[in-house]
Amino acid sequence: MEKEITKPSADPAVEEKAHLEQPEGSIRAVGIVQDAHHHFEELGELKQGLQQRHIQMIALAGAIGTGLFLGSGIALAKGGPLGAFLGYTITGVLASSVALAVGEMGALAPLSGGIVRYAELFVDPALSFAVGWNIVYFYLVSIPNEIVATAALIEFWVSTNNAIWITIFSLLVVVSCSLFVRVYGELEFTFSMLKILLIVFINILALVVTCGGGPSGSAIGFKYWHTPGLFVQHLGVPGALGRFMGFWSTFSSAVYSYSGIENITMAASEIDYPRRAIPQAAKRIFVRIILFYVVSIFMVTLVVASNDPSLLGASSTSASPFVIAANNAGIKVVPSIINAIVITSAWSSANAGMLVGTRALYGMAKEGRAPEIFARLNRYSIPYVAVTLFSVFLALGYLTLSDSASVVFSWLINLIAVGALVNWSVILITYLRFQYGCKAQSIDRHELPWAAPFQPYLSWVALSVFILLLLTSGYTVFINGHWSAQTFISSYINIPIILALYFGYKLTRRTKVISLGEIPIRTFIQIANDNPEPPAKPKQGLRRLNILWS
Repeated sequence: MEKEITKPSADPAVEEKAHLEQPEGSIRAVGIVQDAHHHFEELGELKQGLQQRHIQMIALAGAIGTGLFLGSGIALAKGGPLGAFLGYTITGVLASSVALAVGEMGALAPLSGGIVRYAELFVDPALSFAVGWNIVYFYLVSIPNEIVATAALIEFWVSTNNAIWITIFSLLVVVSCSLFVRVYGELEFTFSMLKILLIVFINILALVVTCGGGPSGSAIGFKYWHTPGLFVQHLGVPGALGRFMGFWSTFSSAVYSYSGIENITMAASEIDYPRRAIPQAAKRIFVRIILFYVVSIFMVTLVVASNDPSLLGASSTSASPFVIAANNAGIKVVPSIINAIVITSAWSSANAGMLVGTRALYGMAKEGRAPEIFARLNRYSIPYVAVTLFSVFLALGYLTLSDSASVVFSWLINLIAVGALVNWSVILITYLRFQYGCKAQSIDRHELPWAAPFQPYLSWVALSVFILLLLTSGYTVFINGHWSAQTFISSYINIPIILALYFGYKLTRRTKVISLGEIPIRTFIQIANDNPEPPAKPKQGLRRLNILWS
């Protein structure tokens, strides 16, 4: 049953005044008032098949994949146990600010496309164009990378031509994203549950092994923190500088692991009661970071040495530290179970990336910033042309067949991490504009459907660190004797791309930065007030024990 959207009438005087003041040839800021109503109408175009439990579980565990289960091994090998632990913890706190920021904007304006739409409404259409195509590029690269990782993980059991597994998992992703969004929601809900159960299991297993409950019966304790040590002398550089370089190198893996944390609003118009679901999902990001990332990284550092031979071939994607820990403990069968669930996690991440990438492209097409054909929907209300484009790019996975898939996986981590840093930075810039727009229009944040905590202070800190990481992501190439063209390109190619997209669109379309007073915050508040969502039903019986979703 479609929801009826009540649209407040626009003030003709306001529209006429804005029309007269708008510079000729630029995108009219007044259109924003009318566009706010126009954008909101899309709630009736895409099927609202994602329920509260879907979006909250996807936010809780949807992006957990190769970044945690595989990338954490690279971080441990480069930075040592304390370096990896600190890198993931600091990055997690900063990344949570991104989720809170996008959650606040998404609760107010639940539009498909996430930051692509918010950048247009709150900053500049040129920024929307730039970040939109950056997101599309990001997922065109990262989805094949997840597929390659799943294929490489199969090598744990049998060595076959990776093309077979790349084909199988690619087809599964395409089929999943070509059906009702409800099917996608159920699949991700199931895989998220598996990931949560796996993380709980491996943390308990690591604790048992650490305390001497493994087959050998010997307690490990903090043995690997003492030998080989808390940090790694990265690139052989001696002293504190080498240890700091190792610690700094862990941020690339950590950012890669957390990438996707901002996607809770990308399919906002396909969520039932988004103003309730999105804030709940954003608030639970903290739980996800502490329980699933920080605790897991800490436990892994206790049971796997940073100089473990399997880890140091770490270019190997089959060298998951979780599998290595089970193998080293001499526990039979368990490594295979862990590897199997890690495979489902990698495929799940590819599945989530397909949804986010296609919805971003759909949102851009709706706004005329991508070819109109990408806005076409099939009878299931799925943007099938956008899905087709991403399906074609899955063939990038076959390029790894000419080399080791694991080498390509390691090289692409930098590429994907830098893309995530760019997206996060744009989100925070947009959110800060939104914040100061509220102040300029004398809007109390309590008038918003949801106001995120610790803002805008957390966003300023996070934005500063993200820009620093972006500028230093390829610092190793500037060290004498360590020049690498592929590292330089993967670390810095995103910077000229995003700048060229922004200024290219701005110059050709003559767009203007929207003034703080013209940001349509009040319009969306009015739409929210005119279309209240029903209150959540109180939990009863055993449902009260459920802390994962409402």
